[in-house]
Amino acid sequence: MTGSLLLKGFEIELFTGNPSGENVGIAAEAARALEGFVTEPDNRNLEYITAPEYNYAPLSEALLAPRRQLRAWLEARALTLLPGSTLSLGDPNRFERSNPGNAYHSLIEATYGTRVVTASIHINLGIDDTSALFTALRLIRCEAALLLALSASSPFLGGAVTGVHSQRWLQFPLTPSSVPLFQDHGHYIRWVDEQLQAGTMHNVRHLWTSVRPNGPSRPLDLNRLELRICDLITDSGLLLAVTTLLELRVLMVIESPERFDPFRASQLSPEQLQSLSDANDAAAARASLDAPLHHWRDGRSLLCRDWIAELCETVSPLAEELGLIQQLEPIHRVLQDGNQAMRWLAAVNSGATLPEVLQAGIRTMADEERGEAEQTGVLG
Repeated sequence: MTGSLLLKGFEIELFTGNPSGENVGIAAEAARALEGFVTEPDNRNLEYITAPEYNYAPLSEALLAPRRQLRAWLEARALTLLPGSTLSLGDPNRFERSNPGNAYHSLIEATYGTRVVTASIHINLGIDDTSALFTALRLIRCEAALLLALSASSPFLGGAVTGVHSQRWLQFPLTPSSVPLFQDHGHYIRWVDEQLQAGTMHNVRHLWTSVRPNGPSRPLDLNRLELRICDLITDSGLLLAVTTLLELRVLMVIESPERFDPFRASQLSPEQLQSLSDANDAAAARASLDAPLHHWRDGRSLLCRDWIAELCETVSPLAEELGLIQQLEPIHRVLQDGNQAMRWLAAVNSGATLPEVLQAGIRTMADEERGEAEQTGVLG
């Protein structure tokens, strides 16, 4: 089975704060003290990266072990890890620089302010063949909204209910503002060069979109697909389920591009596919599973949760063949019980306060790291 699967790696951004749920910045100190952690521009969150793996078996521990290490270090300072992808109880108007001397961070703060102060999961899949990579990128760009909907976990900002399920995705500055579905590697190289010359990208990393090509020397040397749209998923079982669904779709489009590459299997033009995908992403950020979306094949309208269920059915034969069918089970639970944002909002509507919701989420995160997590109740 290893030979059939792709390399998988994760970039995990986390917020730190008080056990009561308020954000507290300590990332610069943590990154100096702990190997494997790096800072983000704001001091209230930091990141770690997992080593690439083909098989799924080692990935849960790879995701949780750094959290245990960081949590122990934080607990010695009466701090903890926070769930959610926005400054739920923090000050959303004040930037807390992790490295005041970093010129690129200065540019980010001056250009975007605290819109970039979010936490998320980036999922990387290794694809060395650039033709296959850009084929996969087109399909995942058109289905990224579904993965955002499964992960949505940011319905709060600054101590208030925002009215949306992924405040993170709606506030984060997509850059450049218009990104095409790339025809091939050459198209991508030319487009990046044009953006750098125009100043809409400040460097080759400054492409902030739902999914992008990545590699050791962009834009020329590429070796992976990076999904960037997902909110923070603290439940490692759900994260691996989302990764499984993503990988199965990538394997399917590489094997049968005539059936799954939107440039070959859609009735819509490339420009229409770009507009449809961006609109779907925004709709999923607002209402996640209950969002009305439009399918990339023909533009027909359907509910997000129905499209996800349809997708799970489509990937099931390949999942069975690869021994991955059980790994998709957490997705079915989300379709039944709601994602984290929906469960949190249900708790608030039932009378819970935002601090109570976040404190329950903190306990759930800690329980999972101890191997005790059970998704019970609406607060988890």
